Amino acid sequence: MAEAFRADQIGSFLRPAQVKEARRAFSAGNIDRDQLTEIEDKAILNALERQKQTGIDIFSDGEFRRASFQNDVADSVEGYTESDRPAVVRIWQGPGSDQPEQQNTTQVVTGKLRQVRRLTEAQTSFLKTHSPGPFKMTLPTPNQFPAISYKEGVTDKFYATRSELLWDIVKVIKSEIAALVGEQVAYIQIDAPRYSYYVDPKWRGHLQELGVDPDEAFDEAVAADNACLGAVAPEGVTRAIHICRGNNQSKWYAQGGYEPIAEKLFGTLNVDRILLEYDTERAGGFEPLRFVPRDKTVVLGLISSKDPVTECQDDLLRRIDEASKFVPVERLALSPQCGFASTEAGNLLTEDEQWRKLELVVETARKVWG
Repeated sequence: MAEAFRADQIGSFLRPAQVKEARRAFSAGNIDRDQLTEIEDKAILNALERQKQTGIDIFSDGEFRRASFQNDVADSVEGYTESDRPAVVRIWQGPGSDQPEQQNTTQVVTGKLRQVRRLTEAQTSFLKTHSPGPFKMTLPTPNQFPAISYKEGVTDKFYATRSELLWDIVKVIKSEIAALVGEQVAYIQIDAPRYSYYVDPKWRGHLQELGVDPDEAFDEAVAADNACLGAVAPEGVTRAIHICRGNNQSKWYAQGGYEPIAEKLFGTLNVDRILLEYDTERAGGFEPLRFVPRDKTVVLGLISSKDPVTECQDDLLRRIDEASKFVPVERLALSPQCGFASTEAGNLLTEDEQWRKLELVVETARKVWG
């Protein structure tokens, strides 16, 4: 049976200034890989100690070795090219500007993919040696990449459809999960912001403009994640999926409650644990949780990783009680709604504010579950 992990987290933390500076220096050729790794190692050890001090149930390296939550894929396969003309332009909304912000994804698939290295081998090896307790390893959903890396007129020379690209990336993610199982990683999490497309009318319309049927695409997305997670032997391994609506420098790109996809998504995913964004009204109410099967735990993402203001614990306790009307409290847990730094730029709060929010997760979880 999977561990309860009542006080959970998503995985990424704000990069310390020295890590950001070192990565810039490495990119500029001013330091070598060993020097960068030494700086990352030190920062990860500090982050592990801070997590230990908070009392969190599951540890992470903060994703300090990544430029973003998803970059391990492009870094581990041949077939990607940095392009000055992006495959997609995404509209981000949120603080920092009165106008929506456009951010371009420039990693484009320009050839048949061929895996040349593991995605997380070095990250996992370091955590196995240094983590004070059980740790999670996070991987991007394969559904992320046909949406952001498939460019008409370029990628279709090698993959006739987005679906063909998807299933090649499934092979990469599935292989990595199998390796993590072999390394006895306690908690394996797929990060899947792409499901927000199927609850937001704006993004459903965007898919239709691309000639994609949203309902068929949703079915294939679930099948792809299940194919990856099928590599996990349930005994002794927590299988999880995290679903959000975008998280980049405190911005978001989608909104809408889970109701349109809840029955099929919650009911058919091969996971023990579903981590759900629930920090704002953009996520809707708890009613869709009625579709969660009895063998799954729901992790309520009630604490914002985007907003520096620390939440009121009484409000959190009230909302956990509301959610328990649809999923019994013994099958609930608590976390922030997303990572604090899905990209290395990080969200708009300080490291102290970040750690205070993680402490609040632990304090609230202990009050509810002991």
